[in-house]
Amino acid sequence: MRHPARLGIALTIALATAGCSTAAGDGSRTDAGPGARASAPAASVTSCGRQVSVAGPPKRAVALDQTSTETLLELGLQDRMAGTANLKTKIPAQYEAAYAKVPVIAPKIATGEQLRAAGPDFVVAGSTDLYTKDRAGTREELASLKVPTFVSAVDCPQRNPAGKTPFELLFSDYENLGKVFGTEQRARKLAADQRAAVAEAGENAAKVPRGDDRPTVVYLYSVFNGMPYVAGKSGLPSEMSRIIGAKNAFDDVNEDWPEVSWEEVAERDPDFIVIGDLSERGRPGDSAAEKRAAMTGHPVVSKLAAVRDNKILEVPGIELDPSVRSVHALGLLAKGMKDLGYAR
Repeated sequence: MRHPARLGIALTIALATAGCSTAAGDGSRTDAGPGARASAPAASVTSCGRQVSVAGPPKRAVALDQTSTETLLELGLQDRMAGTANLKTKIPAQYEAAYAKVPVIAPKIATGEQLRAAGPDFVVAGSTDLYTKDRAGTREELASLKVPTFVSAVDCPQRNPAGKTPFELLFSDYENLGKVFGTEQRARKLAADQRAAVAEAGENAAKVPRGDDRPTVVYLYSVFNGMPYVAGKSGLPSEMSRIIGAKNAFDDVNEDWPEVSWEEVAERDPDFIVIGDLSERGRPGDSAAEKRAAMTGHPVVSKLAAVRDNKILEVPGIELDPSVRSVHALGLLAKGMKDLGYAR
């Protein structure tokens, strides 16, 4: 089961001032003041197997989900956004002022009519399933209207270069969007800062036992109708586990967030458990407290050492899906591993 939206909660990287671009004397582009935007040259990038070209930096971009919206805000592009949609949680404080400048074209998933009414000259989405006939329209349909479309490389596994990690794919998104919008310096800095954060989290891995001695972890994302949804092999938490020196206990399930049974969780008997707190989403079973209650109230799971000894970490749940804020959750996991005593 693919999770329906790519979301997040907080960033450790502060929102900087809005970036823009100009043509430098050597032909390269640098971030500069508002008057320089129009002079930025044309750009072309590849997005999920499609060549995406613009004659100049877009001036009326629409982001179809919160993940894409916050990436554009992090790049300082709020003044060049004609719309946002599908807000699933509160906008973090560092983005509030910038977000207030962006029209909301749809409170939930945008339809083709809502998108077209915004008059976009560029569309960005965090997942391919937002580009369907019954949603914003297919990429082919939008191309026929001369509207370029971009989708996160993280949600395009069949088109990605072999060996690229989910975090590297995220960073390539920043850099490609920087080329399109002429904010290359800012995009490169964001990617460099987050690479450094990933490297810092990975320093812990060298202090953790290798091979079969690595601690195992179950990521509990949600509890719906009493059933747990956990991180499978294709979700970002598997990569997070590798970075911090742990092993995702459900790495044998090739899905992002599969539904499993509590008995299966008990059979995996993880060394520790990561709870994704989705309190702001507000559905039954979303809060960390409800998830703890579900585990301690279960006749089998409650007997697991990880539950009994409170080897449980809490992170913002929506940061466990790929977004500009996922490095924050990674840092929390690395610290949590140390606090639990797994790092020598």
